Amino acid sequence: MTKDLTTGKIMPILVKFTIPLVLGNLFQLTYNAVDSIIVGHFVGKGALAAVGICNPITTLMILFLNGLCMGASILMGTQYGAKEYETLYRQISTTLLSGVVFSLTLTILCVLFAGPILTMLQVDPSIFAMTRGYLRIIFLGMMFTFLYNFFASTLRALGDSSSPLYFLIISTVLNIFGDLFFVVVLKAGSNGCAISTVLSEALCSLFCVIYIQKKVPLLRLGKKWLVFDSKLLKCTIAYGWASAMQQATVQLGKIGIQAIVNTMGVSVAAAFAVVNRIDDFAYTPEQNIAHAMTALMAQNKGAGRRDRMREGFRCGLVLEVIYGIFIFLVCYLLARPLMLLFVKDEEVIGHGVIYLHLISLMYVLPALTNGLQGFFRGIGDMKVTLISSFVNMGVRVLAAIPLVFMLGLGIEALPYSYLAGWIGMLLVETPLLERIYHTPGRIPPPL
Repeated sequence: MTKDLTTGKIMPILVKFTIPLVLGNLFQLTYNAVDSIIVGHFVGKGALAAVGICNPITTLMILFLNGLCMGASILMGTQYGAKEYETLYRQISTTLLSGVVFSLTLTILCVLFAGPILTMLQVDPSIFAMTRGYLRIIFLGMMFTFLYNFFASTLRALGDSSSPLYFLIISTVLNIFGDLFFVVVLKAGSNGCAISTVLSEALCSLFCVIYIQKKVPLLRLGKKWLVFDSKLLKCTIAYGWASAMQQATVQLGKIGIQAIVNTMGVSVAAAFAVVNRIDDFAYTPEQNIAHAMTALMAQNKGAGRRDRMREGFRCGLVLEVIYGIFIFLVCYLLARPLMLLFVKDEEVIGHGVIYLHLISLMYVLPALTNGLQGFFRGIGDMKVTLISSFVNMGVRVLAAIPLVFMLGLGIEALPYSYLAGWIGMLLVETPLLERIYHTPGRIPPPL
């Protein structure tokens, strides 16, 4: 089902739109976390470290594809809000065709260069072969990851954030049973988790296709699915490259941090793999609120409702701050129980608790930066999101290097480096926000 976001009270709309996004991503994170939990308990900390090392690498590649989907979804939302349906159809088909070609190319390159990538990251020799096998299997499923994200982004641009949730719930359940079967029953180790993940993503993509054909008349394009519009592709790339580079910058920063962590030993690498999963759960709702802001602002931009764009931004920031305070309390008070979900090794748990106690104090900062990112995407200014993310990750890595290698700090160096990155990001975004608010024709001045 599609939904017009240009009418109605904004705060209830944002909340209603955000909840399925949050639930969907939490389910997606759950089946990612299940890999770590099952591997940590049934295989060992070496396999747990291998899965954690692969996560930022695979996410980086996936985010290149998601950048294309994100750029296209902003255009789709604007076209849908303006009721330009013929352009919308061409936008959808062009995005699908170009994304399929790009994802196939990326898959081939990533499978071929998996080994050199891991060598560059200084992966411990004792887990190198295991890590490479896991990474290659995940790369082989990249096409399914693109297809799901394409269909989900398209539905969200049309105001439907609920349907993708149902597919993810089914996919999550299948992945959990698949992990148990391949790892516990067949003793396939970390490779079993990778196989289960790819199969669940393939099924999730299939469910999307079936649903669209049966329930979304607007997307029954028939032969129009084969229409390619080079002009729209250029426009999509103009939006999408900035989004892709912004998300890629984030992951490159994480890979830089992962390389530093890999020098601290397998126990710290395993702990970092666990806290990254917990961080993902903490950050995702902040990102989802921002995505809801983007969808609402894009449709209202197309409809010329600048007053609703401004109010959507205000309501979104309120939600971000409330959530940031909530997740700080959860992660600070429950740091040890959260670590125990993943691993029993006391050394690994100790490193993780130190990290979580520090990082939880800072969760309100990414809540603010995500809100600002949602605003800039909503008005179509993707360059700001790229610049601010580059500053964030650059400062983060540059701060971590002296903290670890000169001051001799362990895993506790990472939250301090993240703090420096978020402060740098806010220093870039806030003046630009103030300037745009007072630029005629962008959005109205604040009340």
